[in-house]
Amino acid sequence: MKKVCLCLLFVSNLVFAQHKEIVKTDKAPVPIAPYSQGVKSNGLLFVAGQIGLDPATKKLVEGGIEPETIRIMENIQAVVEAAGAKLSDIVNTTIYIKDIGNFAKVNEIYGRYFTGDFPARTTVGVANLPGGANIQIAVVAAVPFKPRRK
Repeated sequence: MKKVCLCLLFVSNLVFAQHKEIVKTDKAPVPIAPYSQGVKSNGLLFVAGQIGLDPATKKLVEGGIEPETIRIMENIQAVVEAAGAKLSDIVNTTIYIKDIGNFAKVNEIYGRYFTGDFPARTTVGVANLPGGANIQIAVVAAVPFKPRRK
């Protein structure tokens, strides 16, 4: 019995061995500070909080909350896909919004990017965001397992 338990412990440590892989794509804004667009670790993808920056111009899109939310979701999709996942693999979302009165608009746009089985979500009203943004969204996705090729 002890040998079986030790073996299972050893195998579980191998399965959950810590692994960290940086995810980068030119289809989302390049970080301008010490952070990564995304980090894969142990089957999860952590996407850095995105504001509505256009990856081509590196500037906040104009027009307020609606175009910013669309741009954010496109940026998130780019990072998620660069990691080998899909938007449907997102398991958790955190939304930071300056004017909670815009929640209905954000919710409608956000909802277009998912079909059923929505991620868990937290929405927080905040006083300020980087770059004068009206909204910031961060997500966590489950990355499908793909064996590494040698």
